[in-house]
Amino acid sequence: MVTGAGSGIGRAAAVRLIGEGARVVATDVVEQRLADLAAELDGRDIVTVAGDVSDVATIDAILEATEGTADGLASVAGIMDSFLPPAEMDDATWQRVFDVNLTGPMRLTRALLAGMIARESGSIVYVSSEAGLRSSVSGAAYTSSKHALHGYAKSVAFYYGPKGIRSNVVAPGGVNTNIVVEIKSEYAATRVGPVIEHIATPSVEAETIAATIAWLLSGDSANINGAVLPSDGGWSTI
Repeated sequence: MVTGAGSGIGRAAAVRLIGEGARVVATDVVEQRLADLAAELDGRDIVTVAGDVSDVATIDAILEATEGTADGLASVAGIMDSFLPPAEMDDATWQRVFDVNLTGPMRLTRALLAGMIARESGSIVYVSSEAGLRSSVSGAAYTSSKHALHGYAKSVAFYYGPKGIRSNVVAPGGVNTNIVVEIKSEYAATRVGPVIEHIATPSVEAETIAATIAWLLSGDSANINGAVLPSDGGWSTI
């Protein structure tokens, strides 16, 4: 199961997993992106579900498509917050970012865990961000949601590791995707801009992150559980 599969890291992950022989159920909020992906992978084992991952109806549709038997989940879908700092954060932005970045992954994980627990097998990978490791590369809502996602992933690992289920996080640095990075706050620009300019490592292609996701979903990483793995070219060491 791959969320955010219509573009960027999610799309690269879906293509990579299918290339390695997986059957993929792919979801995205933009139906045309999924149609384009399915057309590119014509003849391969892919099922698409269009919808917002934070919507309960989408979760229900995913469960129907997977028949509750997903061996792995790559939770990639996420949105940013225009770098709004705490004093400028509005309720709507805060709620929307948390709905997509945290509540959606929680609901989908909860829905798929029943089948994984019954089989005593499963691997979950959440795509986070450098913003989950520091507070200077995005706004308050995005940063908070990614920190919270790390805690949730570790909670899944703690509770269900003994049941044969692994839960890990990939925290990318810059990635070349279609996400538009817009700084709506003048104050945030003065604080965030210099930090990114001086310490950010070069951006990579989405396929680089997809390779890490595929590894964490595979048996090759069988002893990795509850980890937050930076894939940032060393950015997190600065």
